[in-house]
Amino acid sequence: MSRYEHEDDDPYIVIEKHSGSFGSLLAGMAIGAGLALLFAPASGEETRREIGTRARRAQRRAKKVVRDAGDAVVDSFEEARAQVEERIDAARAAIDTKREQVTRAMSAGREAAAQARLDLERRIAETKAAYNAGADVARSTRPVRGPRTAASRSARPRTAPMTGSQDPLGADDDIAAGI
Repeated sequence: MSRYEHEDDDPYIVIEKHSGSFGSLLAGMAIGAGLALLFAPASGEETRREIGTRARRAQRRAKKVVRDAGDAVVDSFEEARAQVEERIDAARAAIDTKREQVTRAMSAGREAAAQARLDLERRIAETKAAYNAGADVARSTRPVRGPRTAASRSARPRTAPMTGSQDPLGADDDIAAGI
């Protein structure tokens, strides 16, 4: 048995559904109106005049619908265009604001770095001055000794020379670095 054959031999009806459109409705109305006029109990001349009048009315209505639709499209286009322009202007303003913020932040960062450098240089100069003053005081208060003999060297405890890592102010490091 094929897939289209049925077991019972009863006749059946196939109904196909087609979606109608507005154009089909208008065409049906026009045909119906035309047939109604043709079969109306009026003379041929009156019927032709009535058909012409109704055709002109339909033409005016169709032109008005087209004009209104065109106006609606133009209005929609203008409104969309205005919205797009507003959004572009808002985006440009936001970009300009961000650019100004970044510029101000960069300027503030540069100023802070320059100020920090000046503070550091001032502190280094103060530290060097204090170290040099301490060294001058230490040199001026040192007792004058006579020539050293082997006996005086052995009687005095030996200390290792102070290195830069032992210097609390780090002045030896600055001197070694040429500062």
